[in-house]
Amino acid sequence: MRILAINPGSTSTKVAVFEDEEKVFQKDILHSAEELSRFPDIPDQLPYRKKMIEDTLAAAGFFTDDFDAFVGRVGGVMPCEGGVYEASGLLLEHTRSCCVARHPANLGSVLVAEFAARRGLKGYVVDPPDTDELQPVARISGLKGVARESRFHALNQKEVARRAAADLGKTYATARLIVAHLGGGISLGVHREGRAVDVTDLINGDGPMAPTRMGSMTARAIMNLYAAGKSDRDIHALIMRDGGVLHHLGVSDMREVEKRAYAGDDYAALVYEALIYQVAKYIGAFATVLCGDVDAVALTGGLTHSARITDALTERVGFIAPVLIYPGEFEMEALANSILRVARGEESVKHYEPRRVDL
Repeated sequence: MRILAINPGSTSTKVAVFEDEEKVFQKDILHSAEELSRFPDIPDQLPYRKKMIEDTLAAAGFFTDDFDAFVGRVGGVMPCEGGVYEASGLLLEHTRSCCVARHPANLGSVLVAEFAARRGLKGYVVDPPDTDELQPVARISGLKGVARESRFHALNQKEVARRAAADLGKTYATARLIVAHLGGGISLGVHREGRAVDVTDLINGDGPMAPTRMGSMTARAIMNLYAAGKSDRDIHALIMRDGGVLHHLGVSDMREVEKRAYAGDDYAALVYEALIYQVAKYIGAFATVLCGDVDAVALTGGLTHSARITDALTERVGFIAPVLIYPGEFEMEALANSILRVARGEESVKHYEPRRVDL
């Protein structure tokens, strides 16, 4: 089965070709700020990105008529269960119009729908970042009517959870795992028997600090920022791109931070250790969600290429459960593998029905 996987991001569009599980081609198509500035809005980028994909595939000897399935990363949808969804109907309406959120990932559903239509097929999307499988008790905050929300690296976390389960001789539907995605953004999830029943909210500032995100702060600290003249825009920037390690050290590349930390920069060493400390603290807290019955802690994302980081985390949380490490990210593989499970009857395509959260 030949599968085309498409993953649009802020500065690139990743494309990969799979023949069953084997990835036979991948290319990260880079988009400069100058190129993207020509387009007034994200939906206006569609013809440009579509042509770039077609040209890239053609240069590698692939054409859209050659594919049996088309699957993409998706953004801009309402909270829904994880799984595989057809890129059509209300889902396509939400992503095409950017009425829920504005991100280049919205284009993933539109691209696969249009490519698939040429072949008389349906396009599919998988595990949006708004995947919401929280158990009811995990939704409760300290204010009535204000629910905790689920936004995390669902696509990579669920793929890594499946790999960890397989490495343990289990299935995702029977495993009890804590997964930590450690990249420019950091999210953690408790995966219990096939569902992410509790997560740190990546978008709203929950969880440990990250290379570019400030993580959880006290309510008083946020109030003080407003009192000091910070605007909503300023604080949103600290939550999403200007906080965390970058705010402390002026650099977000953890390779550079690690180099400085081990070259005698005491403050860099302290911030480096603090990031690890905070991740470990959340892993420890999440172990209580599973009442300590944890099959494994799975670490993934770009930061896990550093043995110093993974060794330090293992030292802190290894008493909870075995620590399994899956360096990098597996989003393209996650897309293709989901389609294979559907084709083999192991998983069903879901109907997009945004979840209502009633407290």
